[in-house]
Amino acid sequence: MESLFSSFNTIIEQTDTKFIRYIYSDINWNNRLIAITGARGCGKTTLLLQHIKKAYSNRINEVLYVSLDNIWFTTHNLVQLADEFNRNGGKILFLDEVHKYPSWSIEIKNIYDSYPNLKIVFTGSSLLEIYKSEADLSRRAITYHLFGLSFREFIELEYGIKLKTYSLDDIISNHINIASEINKEIKPIPAFKEYLKYGYFPFFKEDKNTYLQRLLNTLNTILEVDLPSSQKIDFYSIHKIKKLFYIMSSLVPFTPNITQLSKEIDVTRISLLNYLTYLEKAQAILMLNKDALGMKYLAKPEKIYLANTNYAFALAGDKTNIGSIRETFFYNQLMVRNDVLFSNKTDFFINNKYSFEVGGKNKTNKQIQDIEDSFVVKDDIEIGYFNNIPLWLFGFLY
Repeated sequence: MESLFSSFNTIIEQTDTKFIRYIYSDINWNNRLIAITGARGCGKTTLLLQHIKKAYSNRINEVLYVSLDNIWFTTHNLVQLADEFNRNGGKILFLDEVHKYPSWSIEIKNIYDSYPNLKIVFTGSSLLEIYKSEADLSRRAITYHLFGLSFREFIELEYGIKLKTYSLDDIISNHINIASEINKEIKPIPAFKEYLKYGYFPFFKEDKNTYLQRLLNTLNTILEVDLPSSQKIDFYSIHKIKKLFYIMSSLVPFTPNITQLSKEIDVTRISLLNYLTYLEKAQAILMLNKDALGMKYLAKPEKIYLANTNYAFALAGDKTNIGSIRETFFYNQLMVRNDVLFSNKTDFFINNKYSFEVGGKNKTNKQIQDIEDSFVVKDDIEIGYFNNIPLWLFGFLY
């Protein structure tokens, strides 16, 4: 266990707290059992370490951070760690990447029940299903999901300019004033084009030149490693899922023909729908549905997008379709704090109230002129007018 503390002390010293993700203030860190899920590379590990450094710098001996893929666990288990940690005065365990530890849910439940004075914060893949785990931790754990960077966060991380978040209602009712204030701090359009290409995952700061290739490598790891470890599916299925993803990546956004896709992938309809669900949970795709509950069993999504605009550039490069990019960005940013639904009349129906049509700066109001609470979202404009709102401004929702 000494080696775990040694590694922990080394990594905590290197942790920077200048930029902290949006979700930090949403989390009630006082809860006894906290789960933080999210896609690989979105910043879950950094979030844990930043909290430790901010909240426990004077009580560092009371906490321990450990990644569950540490070699220490080849000869020890999690319950042993918790027992020794508790006996030596430990208060909070921070457990990273729990999906890499086969019996994580049962052992965390045992620790929770056996050591009432011990708090646990753990992270896992976005594929992790807390309520479906062997121990069903849903009644015990408070779960938070971390998405990739918003456009607002990208500006802060890349340019050091800290700006406010706004609710959707704020933007709808006051978008001209809000956009005017932001334009005093930064010219949003050039920064927005950068964000669309490489700004969704924080690791872009390491090397922008190799970011897109590393992004594809990360996606491959999610599909080949995180997916089977979380969902217990075989290599044959992984191969089919990867094939499905790469076929769809050249078509999005599109309305899927389930029968045709099933034949092309050579799987049953039920298997295909399951594969789509896996890709959605892995945050590889976004599925647009008619109701807020998501895809019904044996029902197809109305439309499918890539999960973020960076994937589009990584897969298609300069051949990326700008219309697809605009809609993907809008959906990607809105879904974090709003219900995004399919509409027969416009591109999106939000919170069962607002209708949005997304396009370029020359997009007209023709399609929404007879629709109540409707808006045109325009790319390549700094400030909007009437019910015409700049696309980039929806990157300030979180």
